[in-house]
Amino acid sequence: MFILNKIFKLRDKANPEEEKPFLDHLEDLRIMVTRVVLTLLISTLACFVYKDELMSVIRRPVEQVWVERHEATLPENEEISLDDWENALTFAEVSAPLGQYDSGLADRWWERATDKRTRRLTEAAILYRASLKLPDDAQEDFISSISDDKSEARELALKLLVSEPADNLNAEGNLRLMSSLKPTETFMLTMKLAFFAGIIVSFPFLLYFLLQFIVPGLKDEERKALWPALLIGFGLFLGGVLFAYFFVLPNVLTFFYEWGKSMGISNDWRIGYYISFATTFVLIFGLAFELPVVVMTLVKIGLLSHSMMRETRSYAILAIFVIAALITPTPDMMTLSLLAVPMVILYEICIWLSYFHEKKVKKLEEEEEKERMARLLSSSDDDPDLDPDPGHDPYHHDDHDPYHHDDHDPYHHDEYHDDHDPNYHPDHENMDLAGEDEDKEVTDDYMDYPGEHQTPEEDPNHESLPEDDPDYDPLLPDEDLPDEEKDRK
Repeated sequence: MFILNKIFKLRDKANPEEEKPFLDHLEDLRIMVTRVVLTLLISTLACFVYKDELMSVIRRPVEQVWVERHEATLPENEEISLDDWENALTFAEVSAPLGQYDSGLADRWWERATDKRTRRLTEAAILYRASLKLPDDAQEDFISSISDDKSEARELALKLLVSEPADNLNAEGNLRLMSSLKPTETFMLTMKLAFFAGIIVSFPFLLYFLLQFIVPGLKDEERKALWPALLIGFGLFLGGVLFAYFFVLPNVLTFFYEWGKSMGISNDWRIGYYISFATTFVLIFGLAFELPVVVMTLVKIGLLSHSMMRETRSYAILAIFVIAALITPTPDMMTLSLLAVPMVILYEICIWLSYFHEKKVKKLEEEEEKERMARLLSSSDDDPDLDPDPGHDPYHHDDHDPYHHDDHDPYHHDEYHDDHDPNYHPDHENMDLAGEDEDKEVTDDYMDYPGEHQTPEEDPNHESLPEDDPDYDPLLPDEDLPDEEKDRK
């Protein structure tokens, strides 16, 4: 519930004009989850049709480790593949008993089963395996003692003795023939593999549904710009998957194979464990490469900024290494570095992208401000054109006033104005107006009369107030008040 509240607040902050209540957010979440489930269901069923191809693809890294490990021990400049060496070891187990039974029958078998090159490699394998049963100092002398009629097989056996390939490929475990310990394990593995393949195929749509939920209320222009961003996000995800599949996963498998071999442990890996390991490993790298999409989304909605990311770079790098250590399925430092270093590089790229994004936004805001000021200035310049008479008083009307006369006395009252003037009173007619006696001088005779304009010293009839008494206490009742008033007070 806490995570849902945070996500819903994030949605409201991304689109403050259309804030929604909690239940509306849950409805949007239900729609998003339904779309994701249907998309995964369709993509999983589509990928299940190509189950054989998918199994070959997922087994390729482990087979690559198996092949490279054994081909590295074969003689150079002989162009011997691992399949050729496996066939030679198989024929060596059959031809020797057959030659002991009947040499003529063995010759006829050689003619039908193999060609000249395979027979030479098989004879060298027989000599090499026989020499390994002898002491180390007697192995080379034994092969050199072979007659000249078998000189080609003898020279190749000496090279095998130097390179020391495995005389029994399954002695250290067979990565090609993995075991399945449950009747239903292979079917469930096929479904699991189809599900992971469906995630990869449908990832652009899943990312679109997720961004549509987190950042709602997109305009048409923003919705059109979202598709290129989705393509970039899918490219990053696909790049992480391919990086893990072709580079990281083979190296990790080689490391563990060699480690088990050095410990004297047979590498008999189960197919179920391997597919779970490989699919999880590849998917983690794909999601980790989505770091720019997550960071730039937070920058766009205002939760991150260029200055914040730059100042907290050291903390972010530490967090990346901690997260890489937690999500990688292997505890070795090499795998952690292979995941953390690309994430750090992508984070540095995000810092620069946020810088250019903020610079672009600031430039657009400055252009909008200039356009607004230009519109204001142009509107103010256009006002004289709109008014043909600049000296014309907008509040003056040239229309004839039926009640206006040139010789009209403003203090003359007629019946019409007297009836309609709410402030008119008959006593006003006997009052002198200031306009009629403008020549009269204004004197200060009014100060001769006692009243509020005189000070207490100038007014002979002025009575002192209680406050003038220095012994006056406003909290005590007045002496001249009745007893009832004193009690009430």
